[in-house]
Amino acid sequence: MGPLESVKRRWMLYALGGGLGHLTRVLAFARAIVRPRADSTVSDHVCLLTNSPFAHLVPIAQELGADAHELIKIPAGLSRDETEKRVHAALKSRDYDLLVVDTFPRGLGGELETALPQLSCPKILIHRDLSPKYCAAVDLVPSIREYDRLVMPGESAPFCDSSHAVLTAPWLMRDSQELLVPAAARKLLQVDSSTLPVVVVIGCGQPNEIGRMRKAAVRLAEEFIFRAAIRFATLTDTAHRALSVEKSVTLHLWPLLQAIRGVDVVIGSGGYNTVNECVATRTPLIGIAQQRLYDRQELRLRSCNSLVKPGRLAEKLNEFLITARPHNRVAPVYENGVHEAVKLVRSL
Repeated sequence: MGPLESVKRRWMLYALGGGLGHLTRVLAFARAIVRPRADSTVSDHVCLLTNSPFAHLVPIAQELGADAHELIKIPAGLSRDETEKRVHAALKSRDYDLLVVDTFPRGLGGELETALPQLSCPKILIHRDLSPKYCAAVDLVPSIREYDRLVMPGESAPFCDSSHAVLTAPWLMRDSQELLVPAAARKLLQVDSSTLPVVVVIGCGQPNEIGRMRKAAVRLAEEFIFRAAIRFATLTDTAHRALSVEKSVTLHLWPLLQAIRGVDVVIGSGGYNTVNECVATRTPLIGIAQQRLYDRQELRLRSCNSLVKPGRLAEKLNEFLITARPHNRVAPVYENGVHEAVKLVRSL
């Protein structure tokens, strides 16, 4: 093949699941796939399969390049049977060299259980922590055996002891050198002051969860009006504009990670991306665990000592503003596990 690789691989990336978390994690992985490499003369191509209701709001073409990706969007809220039909049709109608599945070994509703044995290409599972109740209710072993590699993105998982399981650092949407410097970050966050603490409240997940975080941001903005700059970061569009707040504190910003060096404290859920971004950049997090069927947010927040009850947000923020030292503006340096993961998969 020569010193430079000249093979273009086609990747099918499965990212079904509610909210934005699955799509964000797979997009981080996809960015590492399509970026030009010194050891290759061609760029790989990715096909994203998702049912995220936020997919049309995320600048996927900007992140991956218009010619380097295809997006297959399955409407959210379809029945299990209809979702299975759409997934099977997508897998059968495209040519790809590798299949990468996020989180669910059998697929979101078990639709991959019959599809996996029919695929001759290498199959990789992004293997994350799953609720023990889910694992006890569903026999995952047959599906796990269908995968050539289990890649754990920075957290343990039910089949972590399998011979084909590999642990990497957490997967993040930005490498450390891509983060904006504090002044540029504050500008993006629409904060004029260079000294006022910046608090970002994240509105994501289910519509009712976004609504509750919106109300929390409004209350905090009123209560801490002279002590902090409160920003409500959300991806809601015009169809959900009722969930927005005053323009002075609302940011339609994604990914927040790019501006994290301008943030003093994050108030959000215990989702994979929020927690790992804060831990990697050493940004204080006040976390509220949202109930999920598969994901254990409370456990993740407890592991980084960030769990609070919803009714104690103002109290916890007040404690932070009183006791916290000024935000460390030294650029964080962290390992982004997507790069190691892509190398592991390419080795197959």
